[in-house]
Amino acid sequence: MRILVTGGCGFIGSQFVRDALERGHEVVNVDKLTYAGNPANVADVADDPRYTFVHADIADHGAVRPAMEGVDAVVNMAAESHVDRSILDPAAFPMTDVVGTAVMLGAARDAGVARFLQVSTDEVYGSIPRGAFKETDPLTPSSPYSASKAGGDLQVLAYGHTYGMDVVITRGSNTFGPRQYPEKLIPLFVTNALEDQKLPVYGDGMQIRDWIHVTDHCSGIFAALENGETGEVYNVGGGHEATNLHITEQILALTGKDDRLVTHVADRPGHDRRYALDTTKLRGLGWAPKRTMDEALADTVAWYTDNREWWEPIKSGEYRAYYDTQYGNR
Repeated sequence: MRILVTGGCGFIGSQFVRDALERGHEVVNVDKLTYAGNPANVADVADDPRYTFVHADIADHGAVRPAMEGVDAVVNMAAESHVDRSILDPAAFPMTDVVGTAVMLGAARDAGVARFLQVSTDEVYGSIPRGAFKETDPLTPSSPYSASKAGGDLQVLAYGHTYGMDVVITRGSNTFGPRQYPEKLIPLFVTNALEDQKLPVYGDGMQIRDWIHVTDHCSGIFAALENGETGEVYNVGGGHEATNLHITEQILALTGKDDRLVTHVADRPGHDRRYALDTTKLRGLGWAPKRTMDEALADTVAWYTDNREWWEPIKSGEYRAYYDTQYGNR
């Protein structure tokens, strides 16, 4: 296939681009190159003749429409994706996550693209005290970020219902691995530990997340793209539930640091307590995660340890201003 991937210079997007090329597909990567969009993430495939980069905002119809030429499928990954930033500046999130999704849907429909896959998040379901969310559960987002992603999902389903477009949605759990911008918990804590800086744990640190390695997340997206039924939603979860504090302790052990680096800070406003996904539906397509949590986390810590030249330049400038704002008074 010729696949148009939005946000392909980001964390999950760059892995998906790499995997798509390995699977023999052509890739058109549309990316605005915001703070988390890093061309270095796809530098190893930049010269591949099957790869095309388009610098564009997905909310700009005039910019994305030409990129749709000859495209068989769209995988929409571009998003403002960090809860903390959505709390600081909520207005920026609907523009990309809702308006941008609607613009991409319209451009794909005009171009006659065969399938549109929306990459979403488990956070649209809200928090669950026990059990696991199924795809039929109601959307009860808790943050400006998750609300904007839920809005994008509803746009996708509406286009499928109104225009008969072939649409599919995947909702992934907390994803980790190489090349993740160091504002998210695992890369933030790994890089801070490597620099002997404090690890700011929100509240009591007992929030529970379902973790999945980025390669397993991408293989789940491919399963839904290639074999999913039109109009359906598929949960993509690793099945590795752990508290934030447990992940912190594992990172300390893997980096050879002690718990003196841990500092409990004021909790995030409206912080969801627990996420968990029922992935029975996606497993019915023949998919299953392959990475164990312990092995994948160890590999991830090793990658950041060995690739300081990737993340050290990031943790300055815009990042430092954000970090000081987010954690300075906590």
